[in-house]
Amino acid sequence: MSVFFTGMATGLGLIVAIGAQNAFVLRQGLRGQHVTAVALTCALSDALLIGAGVAGAGALTTRLPWLDPVMRAAGAAFLIWYGARSLRSALRSDAALEVAGQGPDAPLGAVLATCLAITWLNPHVWLDTVVLLGAISTQYPGSEAWFAAGAISGSFLFFLTLAHGAAWLRPVFARPRAWRRLEFAIALVMWAIAVSLVWPWVAAIAPSPRP
Repeated sequence: MSVFFTGMATGLGLIVAIGAQNAFVLRQGLRGQHVTAVALTCALSDALLIGAGVAGAGALTTRLPWLDPVMRAAGAAFLIWYGARSLRSALRSDAALEVAGQGPDAPLGAVLATCLAITWLNPHVWLDTVVLLGAISTQYPGSEAWFAAGAISGSFLFFLTLAHGAAWLRPVFARPRAWRRLEFAIALVMWAIAVSLVWPWVAAIAPSPRP
């Protein structure tokens, strides 16, 4: 059980930091739209990726060196688009800034498609789950499954708590100004992550300063 709780603590430590996934889950929780479905989609995706990492799929990045740049480019492009959409929402009129119960729900399929794209096209998610947790699990030979179970449990705990706990903040975000600020912050988060994905390429081609 100590390995189980170590896996849970490690998994929580990696996913608690604000990121594209968390920002999306928070937004859906505030709007009250498909909350449980979104939380479970994120948690189940993490479960698959963690299981793959513990099973040794992290070695794929070594065997397929082209996989990392392809994922980085696709993830950055998607996050730039999503950030632009959030910024547009932040700049729109008050009538478009509605919270739960005040406007029609987006279709479940479209919401889950966006959620899956934010999760599976984000190399940071793969790094945390497949690579890092997969590597850490090797420190517990014979108990890797317990470590994975703990990390997966932590993911379910976090996403369900974040999604449903957001309801407590609805009175705050019922004000259009607060909602605009949230959308603007989400846009900045998405763009910052997109820049971090392509920054190694930018740094590599940037001219070095003259002595």
